[in-house]
Amino acid sequence: MSQATPIGVIGIGLMGMACARRMRAAGLELLGYDVDAKKLDAFVNLGGKAASSVAEIASKCRKVVLAVFNTDQVEETVDALVAALPAGKPPLIALCVSTCDPDRISQLVARIPEDKVRYVESPVSGTSGQTEQGDALGMIGGDPAAAEEAKDVLDAICPRRHHLGAAGNGGRAKLAINLILGVNRAALAEGLVFAHKLGLDPSAFLKVARESAAQSQVMDIKGPKMVSGDYTPQGFITQTRKDFLLMLEQAKERGQGLPLAETYVSIVDGCVAAGEGNLDNSAVIEEIRRRKPA
Repeated sequence: MSQATPIGVIGIGLMGMACARRMRAAGLELLGYDVDAKKLDAFVNLGGKAASSVAEIASKCRKVVLAVFNTDQVEETVDALVAALPAGKPPLIALCVSTCDPDRISQLVARIPEDKVRYVESPVSGTSGQTEQGDALGMIGGDPAAAEEAKDVLDAICPRRHHLGAAGNGGRAKLAINLILGVNRAALAEGLVFAHKLGLDPSAFLKVARESAAQSQVMDIKGPKMVSGDYTPQGFITQTRKDFLLMLEQAKERGQGLPLAETYVSIVDGCVAAGEGNLDNSAVIEEIRRRKPA
């Protein structure tokens, strides 16, 4: 690989590593940073180089993928990039794959100087595993020209994508989709537990369910994990809890109740209380198994 300017990656968690693998497979050189230096070991083994700070990313990269945990971290990182960009350098393009508060992202984009950072909202729908396989769907918001300029990065991370208009709209679509996904996960888990209590073999029942009118992609991705009890993370319980609390907050501001989302939060709260917060979100089945009749 001979690309002179590396792509920056800030946040080397599950999604950050999935994006890194996609970009390395596309022939892009990478420079990564994470506040937890231990996470950089896998990144370096992949062929990326480790940066010592956000400032180093700002000085050496023109395009940066943000894969941090929440909106607070996105704001802090963008502000740090703006502050660290050397004088005379062209603006950075920051592509954020994190699930964030869409209203705050709109405000962030409105206040950051365009001669410093051009922000492309680019959350993806799909697990880290689906992203790594190129199956995730990108929901792009913000400056179309900046998104086009970063086409090499977006093509690598999310070959399938839709531009949804202004910054914030990508996050709005992501939250609504994640609500549907989370409720589907809970419904699948409850159905599997119910089938087992009725005397059916869960593995055999899952095969039947996947051919039924109830079939969904959730059954394909999460069903085998629920049946086997393999909760190796593709997306953490704590992460899905963060997203659902954000959904409830957004809905409340608009005068909308989300009864199924509220139920889902109570389920993942039970998982967190049981010490399962760092497991895959398919582990919601464990909390449903623990529930007893009222």
